[in-house]
Amino acid sequence: MEDLFPHLWQFHLVAGAVALAIALASAWAERRRLRRTNLDAVGFMPWTVIYLTTFLAAIVFLGLSAREWFAV
Repeated sequence: MEDLFPHLWQFHLVAGAVALAIALASAWAERRRLRRTNLDAVGFMPWTVIYLTTFLAAIVFLGLSAREWFAV
């Protein structure tokens, strides 16, 4: 891992960005599910749970990244 990320804050930044991208995609999917025209086509993905967990992970990773970056 030291070859890809020489500093730990870079790894946390990338992980936070990926988690934030997944959170935004799941929020878009939940909005799309709520605005569907066929009310019987509910779907099976728990988009709200996916959004909440990935957004929490993004906040933690980005917070760690900022803390480590400012400490350098």
